[in-house]
Amino acid sequence: MATQIDLQGKKALVTGGSRGIGQAIARRLAESGADVAINYVRHRTPAEETAQAIEASGSKALVIRANVKEPDHIDRMFDTIQSEFGTLDILISNAASGVLKPALELTLKHWNHTMEINAAALLPLVQHARPLMGNRGGKIVAVSSLGAIRAIPNYTAVGSSKAALESLVRHLALELAPHNINVNAVSAGVVDTDALKHFPNRMELLTESERKTPAGRLTTPDDVADAALFLCSNFAKMIHGQTLIVDGGYSILG
Repeated sequence: MATQIDLQGKKALVTGGSRGIGQAIARRLAESGADVAINYVRHRTPAEETAQAIEASGSKALVIRANVKEPDHIDRMFDTIQSEFGTLDILISNAASGVLKPALELTLKHWNHTMEINAAALLPLVQHARPLMGNRGGKIVAVSSLGAIRAIPNYTAVGSSKAALESLVRHLALELAPHNINVNAVSAGVVDTDALKHFPNRMELLTESERKTPAGRLTTPDDVADAALFLCSNFAKMIHGQTLIVDGGYSILG
Protein backbone atom coordinates (compact mmCIF):
# COMPACT_ATOMS: atom_id res chain seq x y z
CA MET A 1 0.00 0.00 0.00
CA ALA A 2 1.37 3.41 -0.98
CA THR A 3 2.30 5.85 1.77
CA GLN A 4 0.13 8.96 1.64
CA ILE A 5 0.87 12.49 2.83
CA ASP A 6 -1.92 13.43 5.21
CA LEU A 7 -2.45 17.13 5.96
CA GLN A 8 -5.89 16.75 7.54
CA GLY A 9 -6.53 19.57 9.99
CA LYS A 10 -3.62 21.68 8.72
CA LYS A 11 -4.10 25.31 7.73
CA ALA A 12 -2.08 26.78 4.88
CA LEU A 13 -1.47 30.12 3.19
CA VAL A 14 -0.26 30.29 -0.42
CA THR A 15 0.70 33.75 -1.63
CA GLY A 16 0.16 34.23 -5.33
CA GLY A 17 -2.05 31.17 -5.14
CA SER A 18 -4.50 31.94 -7.93
CA ARG A 19 -2.46 30.91 -10.96
CA GLY A 20 0.50 28.88 -12.18
CA ILE A 21 2.78 27.26 -9.61
CA GLY A 22 0.96 28.85 -6.67
CA GLN A 23 -2.37 27.47 -7.82
CA ALA A 24 -0.90 24.00 -8.31
CA ILE A 25 0.57 24.04 -4.80
CA ALA A 26 -2.69 25.27 -3.26
CA ARG A 27 -4.63 22.47 -4.93
CA ARG A 28 -2.08 19.83 -3.98
CA LEU A 29 -2.17 20.87 -0.32
CA ALA A 30 -5.98 20.76 -0.36
CA GLU A 31 -6.02 17.34 -2.01
CA SER A 32 -3.93 16.14 0.95
CA GLY A 33 -6.48 17.53 3.40
CA ALA A 34 -5.29 21.05 4.26
CA ASP A 35 -7.54 24.10 4.38
CA VAL A 36 -5.97 26.77 2.19
CA ALA A 37 -5.97 30.57 2.14
CA ILE A 38 -5.35 31.79 -1.41
CA ASN A 39 -3.71 35.17 -1.67
CA TYR A 40 -3.93 37.19 -4.88
CA VAL A 41 -3.47 40.84 -5.81
CA ARG A 42 -5.03 41.43 -9.26
CA HIS A 43 -6.82 38.40 -10.69
CA ARG A 44 -9.81 37.56 -8.49
CA THR A 45 -11.61 35.21 -10.89
CA PRO A 46 -8.77 32.63 -11.02
CA ALA A 47 -8.48 32.87 -7.23
CA GLU A 48 -12.17 32.11 -6.82
CA GLU A 49 -11.93 29.25 -9.31
CA THR A 50 -9.04 27.80 -7.32
CA ALA A 51 -11.09 28.15 -4.13
CA GLN A 52 -13.97 26.28 -5.76
CA ALA A 53 -11.64 23.44 -6.77
CA ILE A 54 -10.29 23.27 -3.23
CA GLU A 55 -13.75 23.12 -1.70
CA ALA A 56 -14.76 20.47 -4.21
CA SER A 57 -11.93 18.33 -2.81
CA GLY A 58 -13.45 18.66 0.66
CA SER A 59 -11.18 21.32 2.13
CA LYS A 60 -11.98 24.87 3.20
CA ALA A 61 -10.72 27.79 1.11
CA LEU A 62 -10.24 31.48 1.83
CA VAL A 63 -9.65 34.07 -0.88
CA ILE A 64 -7.66 37.07 0.35
CA ARG A 65 -6.62 40.06 -1.74
CA ALA A 66 -3.33 41.53 -0.55
CA ASN A 67 -0.16 42.95 -2.03
CA VAL A 68 2.68 41.29 -0.11
CA LYS A 69 4.82 44.33 -0.87
CA GLU A 70 2.61 46.43 1.46
CA PRO A 71 2.98 45.93 5.25
CA ASP A 72 -0.61 46.97 6.01
CA HIS A 73 -1.90 44.46 3.45
CA ILE A 74 0.05 41.70 5.19
CA ASP A 75 -1.38 42.82 8.54
CA ARG A 76 -4.94 42.57 7.21
CA MET A 77 -4.30 39.23 5.53
CA PHE A 78 -3.10 37.62 8.74
CA ASP A 79 -5.93 39.18 10.72
CA THR A 80 -8.31 37.37 8.34
CA ILE A 81 -6.39 34.10 8.65
CA GLN A 82 -6.42 34.29 12.43
CA SER A 83 -10.13 35.07 12.44
CA GLU A 84 -11.09 32.33 9.98
CA PHE A 85 -8.50 29.61 10.66
CA GLY A 86 -7.27 30.47 14.16
CA THR A 87 -3.89 28.89 13.43
CA LEU A 88 -1.45 28.42 10.55
CA ASP A 89 0.67 25.34 9.85
CA ILE A 90 2.02 25.95 6.36
CA LEU A 91 3.24 29.10 4.63
CA ILE A 92 4.03 29.02 0.91
CA SER A 93 5.72 32.24 -0.23
CA ASN A 94 5.11 32.14 -3.97
CA ALA A 95 3.94 35.64 -5.01
CA ALA A 96 6.50 37.12 -7.38
CA SER A 97 7.03 39.93 -9.81
CA GLY A 98 9.95 41.66 -11.42
CA VAL A 99 11.36 43.70 -14.25
CA LEU A 100 12.91 41.85 -17.17
CA LYS A 101 15.60 44.10 -18.61
CA PRO A 102 19.36 44.05 -19.21
CA ALA A 103 21.24 45.08 -16.07
CA LEU A 104 22.42 48.39 -17.52
CA GLU A 105 18.83 49.39 -18.32
CA LEU A 106 17.51 48.77 -14.80
CA THR A 107 16.56 51.72 -12.64
CA LEU A 108 16.71 51.72 -8.87
CA LYS A 109 12.91 51.66 -8.88
CA HIS A 110 12.94 48.47 -10.97
CA TRP A 111 15.47 46.91 -8.59
CA ASN A 112 13.66 47.84 -5.39
CA HIS A 113 10.26 46.71 -6.70
CA THR A 114 11.62 43.29 -7.64
CA MET A 115 13.53 42.84 -4.38
CA GLU A 116 10.59 43.92 -2.21
CA ILE A 117 8.17 41.39 -3.67
CA ASN A 118 10.44 38.44 -4.43
CA ALA A 119 12.77 38.50 -1.43
CA ALA A 120 11.90 41.06 1.24
CA ALA A 121 8.23 40.02 1.57
CA LEU A 122 9.23 36.64 3.00
CA LEU A 123 10.46 38.26 6.21
CA PRO A 124 7.18 39.91 7.33
CA LEU A 125 5.23 36.88 6.13
CA VAL A 126 7.27 34.64 8.42
CA GLN A 127 7.11 37.14 11.28
CA HIS A 128 3.32 37.09 11.06
CA ALA A 129 3.07 33.34 10.56
CA ARG A 130 5.32 32.40 13.47
CA PRO A 131 2.84 33.29 16.28
CA LEU A 132 0.05 31.39 14.50
CA MET A 133 2.22 28.27 14.39
CA GLY A 134 2.60 28.32 18.15
CA ASN A 135 4.35 25.37 19.79
CA ARG A 136 3.13 22.91 17.15
CA GLY A 137 5.81 23.88 14.64
CA GLY A 138 5.16 24.35 10.96
CA LYS A 139 6.43 24.33 7.40
CA ILE A 140 7.57 27.33 5.37
CA VAL A 141 8.42 26.97 1.68
CA ALA A 142 9.60 29.79 -0.60
CA VAL A 143 9.39 29.40 -4.38
CA SER A 144 12.64 30.29 -6.13
CA SER A 145 14.04 29.81 -9.63
CA LEU A 146 17.27 28.77 -11.33
CA GLY A 147 18.07 32.44 -11.91
CA ALA A 148 19.31 32.44 -8.32
CA ILE A 149 22.36 30.42 -9.34
CA ARG A 150 22.60 30.92 -13.11
CA ALA A 151 22.97 34.00 -15.29
CA ILE A 152 19.98 34.39 -17.63
CA PRO A 153 19.58 37.23 -20.16
CA ASN A 154 17.27 40.02 -18.93
CA TYR A 155 16.90 38.25 -15.56
CA THR A 156 19.33 40.34 -13.49
CA ALA A 157 16.83 41.82 -11.03
CA VAL A 158 14.68 38.71 -10.67
CA GLY A 159 17.64 36.34 -10.43
CA SER A 160 19.32 38.50 -7.81
CA SER A 161 16.09 38.68 -5.81
CA LYS A 162 15.77 34.88 -5.89
CA ALA A 163 19.36 34.52 -4.69
CA ALA A 164 18.55 36.85 -1.80
CA LEU A 165 15.41 34.81 -1.13
CA GLU A 166 17.38 31.57 -0.86
CA SER A 167 19.87 33.21 1.49
CA LEU A 168 17.04 34.47 3.68
CA VAL A 169 15.60 30.93 3.75
CA ARG A 170 18.87 29.65 5.22
CA HIS A 171 19.01 32.33 7.90
CA LEU A 172 15.35 31.85 8.86
CA ALA A 173 15.90 28.08 9.03
CA LEU A 174 18.73 28.62 11.50
CA GLU A 175 16.47 30.60 13.84
CA LEU A 176 13.29 28.55 13.46
CA ALA A 177 14.59 24.96 13.38
CA PRO A 178 14.76 24.82 17.22
CA HIS A 179 11.02 25.64 17.22
CA ASN A 180 10.18 22.68 14.97
CA ILE A 181 9.60 24.94 11.98
CA ASN A 182 11.15 23.86 8.69
CA VAL A 183 12.10 26.64 6.29
CA ASN A 184 13.10 25.58 2.79
CA ALA A 185 12.85 26.64 -0.83
CA VAL A 186 11.79 24.87 -3.99
CA SER A 187 13.47 26.08 -7.15
CA ALA A 188 11.67 25.52 -10.44
CA GLY A 189 13.26 24.97 -13.81
CA VAL A 190 11.71 26.53 -16.90
CA VAL A 191 7.94 26.30 -16.41
CA ASP A 192 5.52 27.53 -19.08
CA THR A 193 3.32 29.80 -16.94
CA ASP A 194 1.83 33.25 -17.52
CA ALA A 195 5.00 34.79 -16.10
CA LEU A 196 7.03 33.39 -18.98
CA LYS A 197 4.88 35.29 -21.47
CA HIS A 198 6.79 38.43 -20.50
CA PHE A 199 10.04 37.03 -21.88
CA PRO A 200 10.76 38.41 -25.37
CA ASN A 201 12.41 35.10 -26.35
CA ARG A 202 9.77 32.85 -24.77
CA MET A 203 9.48 30.25 -27.55
CA GLU A 204 13.23 29.98 -27.99
CA LEU A 205 13.63 29.55 -24.23
CA LEU A 206 10.99 26.82 -24.08
CA THR A 207 12.39 24.92 -27.06
CA GLU A 208 16.00 25.09 -25.89
CA SER A 209 15.11 24.19 -22.32
CA GLU A 210 13.18 21.12 -23.39
CA ARG A 211 16.03 20.05 -25.66
CA LYS A 212 18.59 20.40 -22.87
CA THR A 213 16.54 18.73 -20.12
CA PRO A 214 17.68 15.14 -19.46
CA ALA A 215 14.15 14.15 -18.44
CA GLY A 216 12.99 15.05 -21.96
CA ARG A 217 10.26 17.51 -21.07
CA LEU A 218 9.68 20.84 -19.36
CA THR A 219 8.89 21.11 -15.67
CA THR A 220 5.19 21.64 -14.94
CA PRO A 221 3.49 23.48 -12.06
CA ASP A 222 2.35 20.08 -10.76
CA ASP A 223 5.96 18.89 -10.62
CA VAL A 224 6.83 21.86 -8.41
CA ALA A 225 3.70 21.33 -6.32
CA ASP A 226 4.70 17.72 -5.64
CA ALA A 227 8.07 18.88 -4.30
CA ALA A 228 6.43 21.57 -2.17
CA LEU A 229 4.00 19.00 -0.76
CA PHE A 230 6.94 16.79 0.22
CA LEU A 231 8.62 19.71 2.02
CA CYS A 232 5.36 20.35 3.88
CA SER A 233 5.15 16.74 5.06
CA ASN A 234 6.67 14.87 7.98
CA PHE A 235 8.90 13.07 5.49
CA ALA A 236 10.92 16.31 5.30
CA LYS A 237 11.16 16.88 9.07
CA MET A 238 14.99 16.91 9.05
CA ILE A 239 15.34 19.14 5.98
CA HIS A 240 16.14 22.70 7.03
CA GLY A 241 17.41 25.65 5.00
CA GLN A 242 17.70 23.78 1.71
CA THR A 243 16.73 24.61 -1.87
CA LEU A 244 15.20 21.65 -3.69
CA ILE A 245 15.67 22.03 -7.45
CA VAL A 246 12.89 20.67 -9.66
CA ASP A 247 14.04 20.92 -13.26
CA GLY A 248 14.28 17.45 -14.80
CA GLY A 249 18.06 17.61 -14.54
CA TYR A 250 18.48 20.80 -16.60
CA SER A 251 20.84 22.46 -14.10
CA ILE A 252 23.25 19.52 -13.80
CA LEU A 253 24.52 20.10 -17.33
CA GLY A 254 26.35 23.31 -16.44
